[in-house]
Amino acid sequence: MEKPKPRSRSKSNSAPTIPRTSSATAARSRKRALTAYSLDERMEMFRRFEVQRPEPTGELEHVNVFTLLVAVVLSAQATDAGVNKATRALFQIADTPQKMLTLGEEKVGEYIRTIGLWRNKAKNVILLSEALIRDHGGEVPGDRDALTKLPGVGRKTANVVLNMFFRQPTMAVDTHIFRIANRILLAPGKNVDEVEEALLKVVPEQYLLHAHHWLILHGRYVCKARKPECERCVIADICKAPEKTNDIPAPLVLWEETGLLPAK
Repeated sequence: MEKPKPRSRSKSNSAPTIPRTSSATAARSRKRALTAYSLDERMEMFRRFEVQRPEPTGELEHVNVFTLLVAVVLSAQATDAGVNKATRALFQIADTPQKMLTLGEEKVGEYIRTIGLWRNKAKNVILLSEALIRDHGGEVPGDRDALTKLPGVGRKTANVVLNMFFRQPTMAVDTHIFRIANRILLAPGKNVDEVEEALLKVVPEQYLLHAHHWLILHGRYVCKARKPECERCVIADICKAPEKTNDIPAPLVLWEETGLLPAK
Protein backbone atom coordinates (compact mmCIF):
# COMPACT_ATOMS: atom_id res chain seq x y z
CA MET A 1 0.00 0.00 0.00
CA GLU A 2 1.28 3.39 -0.90
CA LYS A 3 2.01 5.80 1.88
CA PRO A 4 -0.12 8.95 1.87
CA LYS A 5 1.65 11.82 0.21
CA PRO A 6 2.60 14.67 2.55
CA ARG A 7 0.59 17.83 2.17
CA SER A 8 2.29 20.37 0.04
CA ARG A 9 3.65 23.36 1.83
CA SER A 10 3.62 26.92 0.69
CA LYS A 11 6.63 27.78 -1.32
CA SER A 12 7.25 30.72 0.96
CA ASN A 13 7.90 30.47 4.68
CA SER A 14 7.85 34.22 5.14
CA ALA A 15 5.42 35.97 7.44
CA PRO A 16 2.14 37.22 5.94
CA THR A 17 2.48 40.52 4.14
CA ILE A 18 0.97 43.49 5.95
CA PRO A 19 -0.98 45.70 3.56
CA ARG A 20 0.66 49.07 3.17
CA THR A 21 -0.93 52.35 2.27
CA SER A 22 0.45 53.60 -1.02
CA SER A 23 1.62 57.17 -1.34
CA ALA A 24 -1.22 57.82 -3.77
CA THR A 25 -3.78 56.52 -1.26
CA ALA A 26 -2.22 58.59 1.48
CA ALA A 27 -2.36 61.65 -0.74
CA ARG A 28 -6.03 61.03 -1.47
CA SER A 29 -6.67 60.64 2.24
CA ARG A 30 -4.99 63.96 2.94
CA LYS A 31 -7.07 65.62 0.25
CA ARG A 32 -10.24 64.31 1.86
CA ALA A 33 -9.37 66.00 5.14
CA LEU A 34 -11.15 69.29 5.70
CA THR A 35 -7.94 70.97 6.82
CA ALA A 36 -4.27 70.26 7.50
CA TYR A 37 -4.38 72.25 10.75
CA SER A 38 -5.28 71.34 14.30
CA LEU A 39 -7.81 73.46 16.16
CA ASP A 40 -5.01 75.05 18.21
CA GLU A 41 -3.16 75.99 15.02
CA ARG A 42 -6.29 77.51 13.51
CA MET A 43 -7.03 79.46 16.66
CA GLU A 44 -3.51 80.88 16.65
CA MET A 45 -3.63 81.65 12.93
CA PHE A 46 -6.76 83.77 13.21
CA ARG A 47 -5.69 85.30 16.52
CA ARG A 48 -2.70 86.75 14.68
CA PHE A 49 -4.87 88.01 11.83
CA GLU A 50 -7.07 89.72 14.41
CA VAL A 51 -4.08 91.39 16.08
CA GLN A 52 -2.90 92.59 12.69
CA ARG A 53 -6.33 93.94 11.67
CA PRO A 54 -8.78 94.07 14.59
CA GLU A 55 -11.65 95.45 12.48
CA PRO A 56 -10.99 94.54 8.84
CA THR A 57 -13.13 96.14 6.16
CA GLY A 58 -13.61 95.62 2.46
CA GLU A 59 -11.89 97.94 0.01
CA LEU A 60 -14.92 98.68 -2.17
CA GLU A 61 -16.13 102.23 -1.50
CA HIS A 62 -19.83 102.65 -0.77
CA VAL A 63 -22.18 104.95 1.15
CA ASN A 64 -24.98 102.54 2.04
CA VAL A 65 -26.08 98.94 1.52
CA PHE A 66 -27.45 99.63 -1.96
CA THR A 67 -24.21 101.15 -3.23
CA LEU A 68 -22.32 98.28 -1.58
CA LEU A 69 -24.45 95.82 -3.52
CA VAL A 70 -23.87 97.70 -6.78
CA ALA A 71 -20.13 97.94 -6.15
CA VAL A 72 -19.83 94.20 -5.52
CA VAL A 73 -21.81 93.43 -8.68
CA LEU A 74 -19.47 95.70 -10.65
CA SER A 75 -16.36 94.13 -9.09
CA ALA A 76 -16.75 90.81 -10.93
CA GLN A 77 -13.65 90.37 -13.12
CA ALA A 78 -12.46 93.84 -12.07
CA THR A 79 -10.21 95.25 -9.37
CA ASP A 80 -11.59 97.07 -6.34
CA ALA A 81 -9.44 100.07 -7.25
CA GLY A 82 -10.91 100.17 -10.73
CA VAL A 83 -14.46 99.91 -9.41
CA ASN A 84 -13.86 102.67 -6.86
CA LYS A 85 -12.53 105.00 -9.53
CA ALA A 86 -15.68 104.47 -11.61
CA THR A 87 -18.27 104.60 -8.83
CA ARG A 88 -17.17 107.66 -6.85
CA ALA A 89 -18.94 110.04 -9.20
CA LEU A 90 -21.82 107.62 -9.86
CA PHE A 91 -22.71 107.19 -6.20
CA GLN A 92 -22.72 110.94 -5.64
CA ILE A 93 -25.79 111.26 -7.86
CA ALA A 94 -27.34 107.77 -7.62
CA ASP A 95 -27.21 106.19 -4.18
CA THR A 96 -30.71 104.63 -4.13
CA PRO A 97 -32.50 102.22 -6.49
CA GLN A 98 -34.90 104.96 -7.62
CA LYS A 99 -32.11 107.43 -8.40
CA MET A 100 -30.23 104.72 -10.30
CA LEU A 101 -33.36 103.83 -12.26
CA THR A 102 -33.97 107.49 -13.08
CA LEU A 103 -30.39 107.84 -14.29
CA GLY A 104 -30.94 105.03 -16.77
CA GLU A 105 -28.82 102.30 -18.32
CA GLU A 106 -27.06 104.51 -20.86
CA LYS A 107 -25.94 107.07 -18.28
CA VAL A 108 -24.85 104.37 -15.82
CA GLY A 109 -22.79 102.87 -18.63
CA GLU A 110 -21.00 106.17 -19.19
CA TYR A 111 -19.88 106.20 -15.56
CA ILE A 112 -18.63 102.60 -15.48
CA ARG A 113 -17.27 102.15 -19.01
CA THR A 114 -13.71 101.76 -17.65
CA ILE A 115 -14.80 98.52 -15.93
CA GLY A 116 -14.73 95.20 -17.75
CA LEU A 117 -18.07 93.98 -19.14
CA TRP A 118 -19.53 97.40 -18.41
CA ARG A 119 -22.46 97.14 -20.83
CA ASN A 120 -23.85 93.99 -19.24
CA LYS A 121 -23.15 95.33 -15.76
CA ALA A 122 -24.97 98.60 -16.47
CA LYS A 123 -27.96 96.58 -17.61
CA ASN A 124 -27.89 94.46 -14.44
CA VAL A 125 -27.61 97.52 -12.19
CA ILE A 126 -30.80 98.92 -13.71
CA LEU A 127 -32.58 95.55 -13.58
CA LEU A 128 -31.64 94.95 -9.94
CA SER A 129 -32.75 98.51 -9.07
CA GLU A 130 -36.12 97.76 -10.68
CA ALA A 131 -36.38 94.47 -8.78
CA LEU A 132 -35.56 96.12 -5.45
CA ILE A 133 -38.27 98.73 -5.97
CA ARG A 134 -40.81 96.22 -7.26
CA ASP A 135 -40.20 93.34 -4.83
CA HIS A 136 -38.59 94.87 -1.74
CA GLY A 137 -39.89 98.41 -1.42
CA GLY A 138 -36.53 99.83 -2.52
CA GLU A 139 -34.66 98.10 0.30
CA VAL A 140 -31.84 95.59 0.00
CA PRO A 141 -32.94 92.32 1.66
CA GLY A 142 -30.79 90.67 4.30
CA ASP A 143 -31.52 87.19 2.99
CA ARG A 144 -29.31 85.15 0.67
CA ASP A 145 -32.13 83.58 -1.31
CA ALA A 146 -33.75 86.95 -1.95
CA LEU A 147 -30.43 88.52 -2.90
CA THR A 148 -29.46 85.82 -5.36
CA LYS A 149 -32.76 86.29 -7.20
CA LEU A 150 -31.68 89.82 -8.12
CA PRO A 151 -30.17 90.31 -11.61
CA GLY A 152 -26.39 90.05 -11.58
CA VAL A 153 -26.22 88.84 -7.97
CA GLY A 154 -24.62 85.46 -7.32
CA ARG A 155 -23.83 83.64 -4.10
CA LYS A 156 -20.47 85.35 -3.63
CA THR A 157 -21.97 88.83 -4.04
CA ALA A 158 -24.78 87.96 -1.65
CA ASN A 159 -22.29 86.66 0.93
CA VAL A 160 -20.25 89.89 0.76
CA VAL A 161 -23.32 92.05 1.36
CA LEU A 162 -24.60 89.80 4.16
CA ASN A 163 -21.20 89.87 5.84
CA MET A 164 -20.28 93.53 5.45
CA PHE A 165 -23.65 95.18 6.08
CA PHE A 166 -25.81 92.64 7.87
CA ARG A 167 -22.93 91.26 10.00
CA GLN A 168 -23.62 87.64 9.13
CA PRO A 169 -20.72 85.13 9.38
CA THR A 170 -20.67 84.26 5.67
CA MET A 171 -17.70 83.24 3.55
CA ALA A 172 -17.50 84.89 0.14
CA VAL A 173 -14.92 82.84 -1.74
CA ASP A 174 -13.15 84.96 -4.34
CA THR A 175 -9.95 84.17 -6.24
CA HIS A 176 -7.76 85.16 -3.29
CA ILE A 177 -9.60 83.00 -0.76
CA PHE A 178 -9.82 80.06 -3.15
CA ARG A 179 -6.06 80.25 -3.75
CA ILE A 180 -5.17 80.66 -0.07
CA ALA A 181 -7.45 77.86 1.11
CA ASN A 182 -5.82 75.43 -1.31
CA ARG A 183 -2.23 76.70 -1.18
CA ILE A 184 -1.82 76.61 2.58
CA LEU A 185 -4.11 73.56 2.93
CA LEU A 186 -6.47 75.41 5.25
CA ALA A 187 -9.59 74.24 3.39
CA PRO A 188 -8.69 72.50 0.13
CA GLY A 189 -11.44 72.19 -2.44
CA LYS A 190 -11.93 71.68 -6.16
CA ASN A 191 -14.38 74.55 -6.51
CA VAL A 192 -15.60 77.60 -4.62
CA ASP A 193 -18.56 75.74 -3.12
CA GLU A 194 -16.31 73.08 -1.60
CA VAL A 195 -13.94 75.71 -0.22
CA GLU A 196 -16.79 77.79 1.22
CA GLU A 197 -18.31 74.76 2.93
CA ALA A 198 -14.95 73.68 4.36
CA LEU A 199 -14.00 77.14 5.62
CA LEU A 200 -17.30 77.51 7.45
CA LYS A 201 -16.41 74.31 9.30
CA VAL A 202 -12.71 74.84 10.01
CA VAL A 203 -12.56 78.56 10.90
CA PRO A 204 -13.09 78.87 14.68
CA GLU A 205 -16.53 80.31 15.35
CA GLN A 206 -15.27 83.33 17.28
CA TYR A 207 -13.27 84.45 14.22
CA LEU A 208 -15.78 83.58 11.51
CA LEU A 209 -17.33 87.04 11.10
CA HIS A 210 -14.09 88.66 9.91
CA ALA A 211 -12.35 85.58 8.44
CA HIS A 212 -13.51 86.46 4.93
CA HIS A 213 -11.71 89.82 4.99
CA TRP A 214 -8.61 88.55 6.76
CA LEU A 215 -8.08 85.85 4.14
CA ILE A 216 -8.75 88.18 1.20
CA LEU A 217 -6.29 90.78 2.48
CA HIS A 218 -3.69 88.13 3.29
CA GLY A 219 -3.98 86.78 -0.24
CA ARG A 220 -3.98 90.20 -1.87
CA TYR A 221 -0.98 91.68 -0.09
CA VAL A 222 1.10 88.82 1.35
CA CYS A 223 0.35 85.36 -0.04
CA LYS A 224 0.25 86.68 -3.60
CA ALA A 225 -0.65 84.58 -6.62
CA ARG A 226 2.63 84.67 -8.51
CA LYS A 227 5.09 84.83 -5.64
CA PRO A 228 4.07 84.59 -1.98
CA GLU A 229 5.95 87.10 0.17
CA CYS A 230 6.60 84.71 3.02
CA GLU A 231 8.92 87.14 4.78
CA ARG A 232 5.89 89.39 5.41
CA CYS A 233 3.69 86.55 6.68
CA VAL A 234 2.65 86.56 10.34
CA ILE A 235 1.73 82.86 10.17
CA ALA A 236 4.92 81.66 8.42
CA ASP A 237 5.75 79.27 11.25
CA ILE A 238 2.26 77.73 11.21
CA CYS A 239 1.76 77.68 7.44
CA LYS A 240 1.80 74.26 5.79
CA ALA A 241 2.09 75.45 2.18
CA PRO A 242 4.56 73.13 0.40
CA GLU A 243 6.09 76.06 -1.49
CA LYS A 244 6.65 78.44 1.42
CA THR A 245 10.13 79.93 1.58
CA ASN A 246 10.31 81.08 5.18
CA ASP A 247 9.51 79.64 8.62
CA ILE A 248 9.99 82.82 10.65
CA PRO A 249 6.81 84.84 11.20
CA ALA A 250 6.82 88.56 10.50
CA PRO A 251 6.45 90.91 13.50
CA LEU A 252 2.88 90.85 14.80
CA VAL A 253 1.90 94.51 14.65
CA LEU A 254 -0.92 96.52 13.14
CA TRP A 255 -0.72 96.77 9.36
CA GLU A 256 -0.52 100.53 9.68
CA GLU A 257 2.76 100.09 11.56
CA THR A 258 4.47 97.72 9.12
CA GLY A 259 5.09 100.35 6.46
CA LEU A 260 4.54 97.60 3.91
CA LEU A 261 0.81 97.20 3.51
CA PRO A 262 -2.04 99.63 2.84
CA ALA A 263 -3.49 101.13 6.04
CA LYS A 264 -7.06 100.71 4.83
